[in-house]
Amino acid sequence: MKIICIGRNYTDHISELKNEKPEDPVIFQKPDTAILLKKQPFFIPDFSDDVHYEVEVLVKIKKVGKHIQEKFAHKYYDEIGLGIDFTARDLQQKLKNKGLPWEKAKAFDGAAVIGEKWLPKKEIKDINNLNFSLLKNEKTVQNGNTSLMLWKIDELIAYVSTFFTLKIGDVLFTGTPAGVGKVETNDRLVGFIEQEQIFSIQIK
Repeated sequence: MKIICIGRNYTDHISELKNEKPEDPVIFQKPDTAILLKKQPFFIPDFSDDVHYEVEVLVKIKKVGKHIQEKFAHKYYDEIGLGIDFTARDLQQKLKNKGLPWEKAKAFDGAAVIGEKWLPKKEIKDINNLNFSLLKNEKTVQNGNTSLMLWKIDELIAYVSTFFTLKIGDVLFTGTPAGVGKVETNDRLVGFIEQEQIFSIQIK
């Protein structure tokens, strides 16, 4: 399986990082080795002093698709999840300044949290008006709603599938809202969709 991530999909997050608003979705990937193993803590890597959390709504692909039309995109997933795109912000900035790819800052081991609980799409009233949040040490640090996405989920699936064949089990990270920040040893991050807890991660 592959992890396909979307960058700069919320205007407020674009502003907080002082990035330019893109004309098209920003796409990058993480390997399956980036997935944080279930019930394991996240260990801050030695190569970064500024690892940030980025909470994101996830979509699990359920069938193979290529060049998917937006009007048919809803047929390619039936589960919604929540995760974290951990980012070594200091390393990412160095790479960006040199015009180099971000993989070392985004795709390292453990950099992708995929919540253990997936919610059936049929039980979600409106997938394009879905609240999600991240708590750090019991304090809310990120609040998002999918209505604020620049590109909605079905648009993303259609766009991504023009470049990459989507396969069963692939996971799409749909972008993060404002509020990203640094993690410290002994932090606990807890993610929610609406009022339902999806994951809880300890930082080491």
